[in-house]
Amino acid sequence: MGNGVREGPVEFQRDVEPVTARIPAEDNQEKKKVLNSLMSGALAGAVAKTAVAPLDRTKIMFQVSSKRFSAKEAYRLIYHTYLNEGFWSLWRGNSATMVRVIPYAAIQFCAHEEYKQILGNYYGFQGKALTPFPRFIAGSLAGTTAAMVTYPLDMVRARMAVTPKEMYSSIVHVFIRISREEGLKTLYRGFTPTILGVIPYAGLSFFTYETLKKVHAEHSGKAQPSPPERLLFGACAGLIGQSASYPLDVVRRRMQTAGVLGHTYSSILLTMQEIVREEGLVRGLYKGLSMNWVKGPIAVGISFTTFDLTQILLRKLQHGPGSER
Repeated sequence: MGNGVREGPVEFQRDVEPVTARIPAEDNQEKKKVLNSLMSGALAGAVAKTAVAPLDRTKIMFQVSSKRFSAKEAYRLIYHTYLNEGFWSLWRGNSATMVRVIPYAAIQFCAHEEYKQILGNYYGFQGKALTPFPRFIAGSLAGTTAAMVTYPLDMVRARMAVTPKEMYSSIVHVFIRISREEGLKTLYRGFTPTILGVIPYAGLSFFTYETLKKVHAEHSGKAQPSPPERLLFGACAGLIGQSASYPLDVVRRRMQTAGVLGHTYSSILLTMQEIVREEGLVRGLYKGLSMNWVKGPIAVGISFTTFDLTQILLRKLQHGPGSER
């Protein structure tokens, strides 16, 4: 009996020691995973948006004006901006874009990875690709999360893109002037159409990209697509996502820049009605879409590809060459 009492604690210690040792290791792995996603997403957003900044600025300038869009007019605007304001003026507002897009992309990509894991656990797909509906939901939730956190920075970026540099000297100056002259709530003007647009845009973009990677793996027998294939899949994702949400993007830009362009837009429906009445349905709500079909696929393709390749690189550096996903 005495021997039994002495042996009990020894057996108990053997059982719990491995469990307590595993918990910190699992926590560290999860922290590394989140940090990798944040870093990869931040780099992806910065590279993609900088690459298409001149086209993005041109698109916004057409979206917020009643001028008719055409490829010829877009080229003329870019060329005149270059002649009158210099080459680097084509990237005006890009500093505000970086301040917004780096946290936006970091949060969006990281949130997408987390939502995929949560939905995978909920639906019983641990370690496997999600089915179509959860795949769409994961993308929509990721985009909504990022937009909610970073929206005022998007507002500031739009203001800087459509105003002369004398009006706003810096990002901080935009915040100060808007807060003082128009009120803090102006920083969230256009927030509702943004969220309504993000749901189909982010949902369809992530859904399309993940679906194409899955189909590629099933038909090619390769675990990973090549970088050019990733760019192509991302381009398709951007084309579909942005086409679906584009009218709300126009409405958002009009509401964001109303204070400096002499308009008053009080709601999404009234803004849409005024645009359609003055410019027509297609020419108004889809103004600049053809430019987006050039800019959008390039940006989204670069973004998804940069994120994936950075993730793979970070995993190789941390765990060795066998850690590709």
